[in-house]
Amino acid sequence: MKKLSSIGLGLALVLGLTACASNNSKNESTDRSTPSTEKVETSSQKTIKVGLVGEKQEVWEEIKKRYEEKSGNKLELVVFTDYVQPNEALVSNDIDINAFQHKKYLQEYNKEHKTDLVSIGNTMLAPLGIYSNKIKDVKDLKEGSRVSIPNDPSNGSRALFLLQKAGLIKVKGQAGDSVTLDDISENKLNLDIVELDAAETPRSLDDVDVAVVNDNYALDAGFKPSEDAIFLEDPESKESDQYINIIATTKDKANDPVLKDLVENYYQTDQTKKDYEKYTFGAWIPAW
Repeated sequence: MKKLSSIGLGLALVLGLTACASNNSKNESTDRSTPSTEKVETSSQKTIKVGLVGEKQEVWEEIKKRYEEKSGNKLELVVFTDYVQPNEALVSNDIDINAFQHKKYLQEYNKEHKTDLVSIGNTMLAPLGIYSNKIKDVKDLKEGSRVSIPNDPSNGSRALFLLQKAGLIKVKGQAGDSVTLDDISENKLNLDIVELDAAETPRSLDDVDVAVVNDNYALDAGFKPSEDAIFLEDPESKESDQYINIIATTKDKANDPVLKDLVENYYQTDQTKKDYEKYTFGAWIPAW
């Protein structure tokens, strides 16, 4: 039996080599000008994982198409449901960059978690808004009305100063300072201010009179910020710079030329500005 097996194996090898030689000869006689259209990932091809928050990521989908078509690299969009996970994923190297937070949020996150994540480029400014299913003007709020705001330190502070700007409360300190509910110095309407995870604020609108909602969650909820917010943050205010959104990464990747190329030549472009207008109804204001 061993002898037969050896003969069979030898015959298979001879036939295989003969077939290869035959195929090579055939290929050499055919038109060599027709390249293969199949995309094969090579060792030099990179896959960049981007951490995002929110369901509506049409702008990044457009960037992904342009980037993969022209750079030869891959762009994988990893969508998270809250504001904590994308930075945790960055620290653990599960993603390469994220694009969901503003400067102030990153500053607070690094301070609280003793991390050194860094910005590698501005993206846009997204004004914070006050929304309601029950009233049309903040002046319609009554004694004891309920208000929901984000519970993270940076957006919570931002929300309190927005309520002050709307004439509803007064807060100790200057806009941009880190403040809490304990820093409210005047609340004439005795508003019941409830702190929730930012993702929960639009969902709370049936249970509260008004909610302060971040733009990505407002868009997910079907709102057009410029039309549906009953009070909107002023993007021209001097405090707005700290709320410019950024693309962040770890310190060791801050000078990576591949990431730099993605940010400068694919995100920060005139086409992206057009995509902002198309997909966010003008809610995202270019900040580069």
